[in-house]
Parts: sequence; structure tokens; C-alpha cells
Amino acid sequence: MENSTDINLKINSDTVLFFDMDGTLIDTDFANFLSYQEAIKSVMQCETEIQYFPNERFNRTTLNRVVPNLTEEILVEIIKQKETNYKKHLSQTKLNKAVSDILIQYSKTNQTVLVTNCREDRAILTLEYHKLIDKFNHLFFKEIDEKANRVNKYKNALNNLSLSAKIVVAFENEKVEIEDAKLAGIPIDNIISL
Repeated sequence: MENSTDINLKINSDTVLFFDMDGTLIDTDFANFLSYQEAIKSVMQCETEIQYFPNERFNRTTLNRVVPNLTEEILVEIIKQKETNYKKHLSQTKLNKAVSDILIQYSKTNQTVLVTNCREDRAILTLEYHKLIDKFNHLFFKEIDEKANRVNKYKNALNNLSLSAKIVVAFENEKVEIEDAKLAGIPIDNIISL
């Protein structure tokens, strides 16, 4: 991430700050992994040991690689159980202090927006745990379109708020979502990549 002086130079009174959550504002990877691990053991009724890789977020693709040949029914049950387990592992989530400090500082003077592909209930639970929910003016969660495709969260937020992309500074850690921010028109110099 750029140093805070460089970031402060990009922010003026008209700037709207967009924050991604998972991996950007809050590191949720280990809690996510523990939730999946517990769900797999519970649903599969086995003691399968799954290795944690700190630089890789455990997701459905990882699940299918680690436990091949899952039926759709079992996959859905593991995902459901994983979401239930997450609350028990909130203490394993960690704030990205540099980013949360920026959020806290500018939430007093600027419009701040959560743009995440996280499910609403998990995002709210995580933000409340870290006492950040009241730092946002607007919250945008994971959305899929009528064809079950992922919606560009940046375009979605910009359209819903009737904002010009030129006044947005976005904090993001995922390459695919950095590309989404660019596609939405947010200037590359205004995308703070972590």
C-alpha cells in the first residue's frame, strides 16, 4: 500500500472512499479457513486434515480441489455449515490497521462506502465485531445478476449512488476486483492496491 501521505494527497472534501472488506479492511482468511475446515469435518463425518495456506483464500474452488467429487447437495451443506461456523471464529479476524485508520479518520469528513463481494450477514457480523459498521454511509454486498453472474461491485455502487467514478478513491486487494474498479471508470491512480 502507498504511504499515508500519498493517500492523503488524493483525498479532498469531495472524495468518496470505497473500501473492500475481506483482505483489504479486515483479514478474514484464517477465520474463513477454520469455518470451512470445521464444516468439512462435520458434514463429511471425517477427520480430513486440510492445510492452511496464508496467501490463498479458501473458497469453493479450493474446496472442490481439496475434496474432489463432491455432490452438489454436500457442497451446499458444507457452505451452509461454513457460514454458521464463521461466528465462532471472528476472533481470528484482524483489522488492517493502516486501512482502518484511514476509514476512521475520513468517516468524519467524507462519504465512505463498503463495496464487498461478501454476503450481507457475514459482512455486518464482521464489521460489528470490529466496531466499524457505523463508519460507513453506504453498504454494498455481494450481488449476482439474473444469469447467476457476479455483479461488478464498483459499477453497482457508482450507479446506485449516482457518483462520478473520478471522485472515488478505492481500497482493494483482489486483482480481479481492481480490474472491475478500472472498468467502472475509477482512475488507476485512485485505486489503492494492497
